[in-house]
Amino acid sequence: MGTRQYYVYILASRIGGTLYIGVTNDLIRRVSEHRPKIAESFTKRHDVTRLVYFEVFEEIEQAIHREKRLKKWPRAWKISLIEKDNPNWIDLYPEIAGPGG
Repeated sequence: MGTRQYYVYILASRIGGTLYIGVTNDLIRRVSEHRPKIAESFTKRHDVTRLVYFEVFEEIEQAIHREKRLKKWPRAWKISLIEKDNPNWIDLYPEIAGPGG
């Protein structure tokens, strides 16, 4: 049995826009659920569909702890975290989802 992976991710509405932080065990599936904006939710109300940052963890407890910490961070720190690896706030979803994603 392979090692399970867990993800902490940040979605954004646009560069410098509204941010959403979540945790999942299936990043591609979870982001694909946010994108169509079908369900009434925070991500639909604020048009938050662009995957701009994610981290990978081997233990769910680590991922949940990181998610909670990130949610408490000042907005400026979150923006710095995103821009360290993704300065143009490029949507990472097409890259991880592959063709047809």
